[in-house]
Amino acid sequence: MGRGYRDLVAWQKAMELVTEIYTATRCFPSDERFGLTSQMRRAAVSIPSNIAEGHGRQSQGEFRQFVGNARGSLTELETHIQIALNLQLLEAPVAEPLLAQASEVGRILNGLLTSLRS
Repeated sequence: MGRGYRDLVAWQKAMELVTEIYTATRCFPSDERFGLTSQMRRAAVSIPSNIAEGHGRQSQGEFRQFVGNARGSLTELETHIQIALNLQLLEAPVAEPLLAQASEVGRILNGLLTSLRS
């Protein structure tokens, strides 16, 4: 844990995902501002935030717990993206790359969790 959290690929990729989610949700109708738009943005922001907060904790066990929280927020976000697709708030050409990006973040988080367990 000697490196800073900004050096973690998981945090970097999660930050990129936040940007993409904010961009994608800009086109949502204004009546979704406090609904799905807010939920998607909050879940996305939670991913790198949990990685950063966990990295700042005293133990690997605590870091592992926060990375687990980040993974939970990621699966929540993936569900929101699918709902937005189902409701036709997002078109498939926008939703599918977001889901692929989320999947990549998930693989990286799983790798980070594995390395923290060893």
